[in-house]
Amino acid sequence: MRALPQLIANLRILRERHGLTQESAAEAAGFEYKYFQKVESGRKPNLRLDTLERLARAFGLEVWELLGPELPEKTRLAPRARIRRRAGR
Repeated sequence: MRALPQLIANLRILRERHGLTQESAAEAAGFEYKYFQKVESGRKPNLRLDTLERLARAFGLEVWELLGPELPEKTRLAPRARIRRRAGR
């Protein structure tokens, strides 16, 4: 997957943009923390479409936006992610 380096970079950017830890980003996407950690570190190179959809949806994006070279300036967290972030601060 040639898009893997872009996905990894975009996930980090989005997570940091919204002030999320890997654990809270994993919760927002509905994944276990260790799984999200493997995805973001590139140790999970063959992702299914539904996995990409869940990751994109957590940040209010479409899959093509998540994989693209430029992220939209404004992204929004899924409602579940906003609740988790506020509770953790």
